[in-house]
Amino acid sequence: MSPSEIASLIAAGGFFLLVLFLAVPILKLGKLIDRSSESLVQMTDELTPLVSELTVTLEETNRQLKKFDGISTDVAQVAKSFASMVAIFSSSIGGPMAKIAGFAEIVRKLVGKRK
Repeated sequence: MSPSEIASLIAAGGFFLLVLFLAVPILKLGKLIDRSSESLVQMTDELTPLVSELTVTLEETNRQLKKFDGISTDVAQVAKSFASMVAIFSSSIGGPMAKIAGFAEIVRKLVGKRK
């Protein structure tokens, strides 16, 4: 056997060892990819019903908010009407009530002076 043949055998053996050492991480990487795809499928299966429930919850929340908006609009109209009624009542009854209160004060002072 010539020295070049021995060198070729050593190089071939080194290449074989390199392939063996690289095969282990490549196989582990393949298993990792398989497990990742299984996890992704499982997560998708579990997430789909959750998203459906979330959609239903969101639709119900929006429906309730629309009801609440209508109620708050009605309450604002009632408050505005009440404020208008108070203003009308104050303007129509307030003047005569002030006069009566003033008259009552004068009568009280007069009665107080007589005693």
